[in-house]
Amino acid sequence: MDSLQKQELRRPKIHGAVQVSPYQPPTLASLQRLLWVRRTATLTHINEVWPNLFLGDAYAARDKGRLIQLGITHVVNVAAGKFQVDTGAKFYRGTPLEYYGIEADDNPFFDLSVHFLPVARYIRDALNIPRSRVLVHCAMGVSRSATIVLAFLMIFENMTLVDAIQTVQAHRDICPNSGFLRQLQVLDNRLRRETGRL
Repeated sequence: MDSLQKQELRRPKIHGAVQVSPYQPPTLASLQRLLWVRRTATLTHINEVWPNLFLGDAYAARDKGRLIQLGITHVVNVAAGKFQVDTGAKFYRGTPLEYYGIEADDNPFFDLSVHFLPVARYIRDALNIPRSRVLVHCAMGVSRSATIVLAFLMIFENMTLVDAIQTVQAHRDICPNSGFLRQLQVLDNRLRRETGRL
């Protein structure tokens, strides 16, 4: 074997550069399919979807006794306001529950993304307190509150949007509206760019 053949054996032939495609968030249609096809959990009033993080509805939020029994220490209401789930700090007065409210409409045109980081920080800070448990709720516990929980998991638990959906869906059926899904897609794309995992 001459030296040229030996060198060819040592160096593999590269016929074309292998391109790794950049991370692309899933399409809206594929997210909606994921939300509808992979339904496995049952919908109850309150479910633990991440350690010490609960997702629930208005009924769960109004049951102060049950919240205390579950050890909930913080309540995030993503449907705050007089004509929505009107609990508020006054409602929880006399209990050990801390309250954070957002007046958000379950409307595809409502910009919930402006609340992603502040609420995610609130949830993170609450969960960093020993023995704290957080309930995030809206009216039904499937769209507004689910969107906030997904954003938290993406921002502070370093999950992709699909990973976050699958994590939550393992414990509770959710269905953020199409506008909220688009806002989560934007967040997903931004986080992937910022972390360099394109």
